[in-house]
Amino acid sequence: MAERPQALVLKFPGTNCDRETADALKLAGFNVSVMPVTQFAKDSLRTCRLLVLAGGFSYGDYVLAGKLAQLELECSAGNDLRSFTAQGGYILGICNGFQILLHLGLLPDGALVENESGRFICKWAGLHKTGVSSPFLEGLPAEFELPVAHAEGRFVHRTRIPESRIALRYSENVNGSMDSVAALQDATGRVLGIMPHPERFVRREQHYDRDWTGHPMWGWGYFFFKSIHDHILNEAL
Repeated sequence: MAERPQALVLKFPGTNCDRETADALKLAGFNVSVMPVTQFAKDSLRTCRLLVLAGGFSYGDYVLAGKLAQLELECSAGNDLRSFTAQGGYILGICNGFQILLHLGLLPDGALVENESGRFICKWAGLHKTGVSSPFLEGLPAEFELPVAHAEGRFVHRTRIPESRIALRYSENVNGSMDSVAALQDATGRVLGIMPHPERFVRREQHYDRDWTGHPMWGWGYFFFKSIHDHILNEAL
């Protein structure tokens, strides 16, 4: 039997989705550790296959959403995050984690700014895969839905983003993002930033419609985490 891959969920002051994210990863088959960023050091990634930056409001979003977390990570890890992916690791940023990854320059150039409505959005969003290959999306259908909850989720950019970097689009553009971007990946596919929250829909009963028939047991978020779990296991074979 293959060994369970190790995932590390990094927690900043203000992160509030770390427990749900860790639970979702465990359901998918990972061994999971949750680590405060103050304990994060250069050797923290040594046995890790997946690093996750969970959602929330790191440092209260007091400057720019995710900016202080980016500075903290750069002080503690330097270029180790790029070395981590170059050596076969994967990085996932959910909501605030997506904002952090953009500040770190690990995703295509752009920013997540205030929603077009000027209001915090908390609702379910339809999503569709763009046809781009992503190890995080392999087990999901072409169209599915996940919850969103953000005030600064509108993706903007100055230069056109290559289609190969856009992993997911909103079916209905809930926040005014350019190109309806809901998730981006880097050139290798090993780094993914996603604005919706897959950890909030891992079980069928978490769906708002009790008659939902997508799957008898699991929600789409489960298959999101299961996709990257299975991909990592298959790489090891």
